[in-house]
Amino acid sequence: MACTQQSQEKEAILEVMSQQEQDWNNGDVDAFMQGYWQSDSLMFVGKNGIKYGWQTTLENYKKSYPDKSTMGKLSFTIEKLEVENQAAFMLGKWNITRDSGNIGGYFTLYWKKIDGKWLIVLDHTS
Repeated sequence: MACTQQSQEKEAILEVMSQQEQDWNNGDVDAFMQGYWQSDSLMFVGKNGIKYGWQTTLENYKKSYPDKSTMGKLSFTIEKLEVENQAAFMLGKWNITRDSGNIGGYFTLYWKKIDGKWLIVLDHTS
């Protein structure tokens, strides 16, 4: 992959992350979830193990963050992003600032370009 092509792909992925931050901070989990692959094969790995499926992930987010005050203000810090052809690996930190106490951790995302769009197909968040 040519260097400019690779940087364009990285930029497209970072745009998805930026949009997710905005959607989260607007209290819109449904919009936030548009960055994920809408498939039963989507994998989310968290403290409770591996969960499969876009709908399951959506429901878990809504259960864990039932309202805007619980959601707080989300920010991502990207530590590493590697793109190779139609796949990408991302490592970063997440942080939520909120009145009830700030939370945060690390994430590893595996992305695939599906139908011309970069989507998260595996999310490991701690």
